Amino acid sequence: MHTLEQLRNGALQGVKRLQLSADLSVFPEEIFTLADSLEVLDLSNNRLSDLPEDLTRLKNLKILFASNNCFSHVPDVLGQMPKLEMIGFKHNQIQTVSETCLPKQTRWLILTDNAIKSLPESIGSLTRLEKCALAGNQIPALPDSFAQLKNLGLLRISANALAEFPDVLLDLPKLAWLAFSGNPFCPAQDEHLEFVQVHSADVLLHEVLGMGASGLISRATWQNNVNGFAEQVAVKVFKGEVTSDGFPADELDACLTVGEHENLVKPLAHIHEPNYSALVMDLIPSDYYNLGQPPSLETCTRDTFTQGQAFSSDQAEFIIAQMRDLFAHLESKQVSHGDLYAHNVLINPAGHILFGDFGAASKYHNLTAQQQEGVRAIERRALAYFEEDIRGLVTA
Repeated sequence: MHTLEQLRNGALQGVKRLQLSADLSVFPEEIFTLADSLEVLDLSNNRLSDLPEDLTRLKNLKILFASNNCFSHVPDVLGQMPKLEMIGFKHNQIQTVSETCLPKQTRWLILTDNAIKSLPESIGSLTRLEKCALAGNQIPALPDSFAQLKNLGLLRISANALAEFPDVLLDLPKLAWLAFSGNPFCPAQDEHLEFVQVHSADVLLHEVLGMGASGLISRATWQNNVNGFAEQVAVKVFKGEVTSDGFPADELDACLTVGEHENLVKPLAHIHEPNYSALVMDLIPSDYYNLGQPPSLETCTRDTFTQGQAFSSDQAEFIIAQMRDLFAHLESKQVSHGDLYAHNVLINPAGHILFGDFGAASKYHNLTAQQQEGVRAIERRALAYFEEDIRGLVTA
C-alpha cells in the first residue's frame, strides 16, 4: 500500500504498480507524474465516482482496479486507453456500461456485485476477452454479440435476472469455466433433509484453515456431538452477500446435491439458522497440499504451478483417472462445477486428490436436453485443460 505523501514527495518515481486507499473522492493529479512507468493502478476502497478525461496520459497502464468505490457507470475514458487489458470495478453501484467505455484489447473484465441491467452490444468487439465476471447484477439477457467472444474462457453470470439460459454461450469454442446459478431460470434450492442439521452452538470454531470468496473454513471441535462424528471437523461459514461466483446458498445447495465421493471432502452436516449458514465437513489430513496455483495476470484463465513441480507419467495418469471418475459423478448428479482447476485440488504424497470449492457450481437438471449437453461440453473442456496441465508436469 502506498500513500499520497510518498506520491507527492517523489518517493514513488518510476514505479510500475501503485496502490492507493486513502478515502479518496477525487482522482489525485499527482498520479500523472508516474505516466511513463505506471502499468498497474489499484484505487480500490475509496470514494471515487469518476475518472478524469485525461487518464489517457497513463499511456502504459495495463491494469486498473477500482473496487469498493462509488461509481455509477464505467468511465468512458477507459475505452480510449491504449494498453488497458484488465479492468476491475467490483462492488460499486454501476448501472451503466456504455457502448464506448471498454477498450478493444480487454482480456479480463470484473463487474461483479453492481446494479447493471444491460450490457452494450459492443461487448462483442472485445475479441481478446478471456475472463468476464458479471455475478451479482440485474442483467436479464446477454447481448447477441456474445457470439463473437471466441476467446472467452471463464464467465460468471450467477445471481442475475436471466429468465432463460443464454444459448449463445453453447457455441463459444473456448468457454470452460461457467457459473450461472441464482438466476430465475435456475431450479429451486433443495432443503437436503437427508443431511444432518446441527446448531451453530454444537461446534466450537478454532483457527482459520482457509479463506475463499464465499466464506471462512475453520478447524472445529464438537460441543454437542450426538451424531458420533469425528471429534475434530472443518466448518465452512458462508458469507451472506454475493461473491465473485454467485450466492453462497447456491454453493451449499450444489455441494450437498453432489454428496459423497472418495475424491471430495465429505460433507457431514449443515447449519441453517437466521444469518448463519455453514457446512460441517471431514477435517482434511495435514499431508494434503495444493496441486496447483491460481491463474496469474499473464495466464488469465490457466493455472500456474510452482517451479520445479513434476510428476512421473504414472503419477499424472493416476491424478487424471481420479478426476475423470469424479467428473462422471458430477455429471450423474447434473451439477456443473464451474471451477474445475488444479488450484481447487488438494493432493497427498500418495497421489490421492480431494476436489473442492463449489462456489461456481450450478445445477442444470431443469434445462433442455440440448442445453444440458452444452453445459457438459463446457465442463469437459475444463477437464481437458486440467489433463493438459497435469501431463505438462511430467518429467521423463
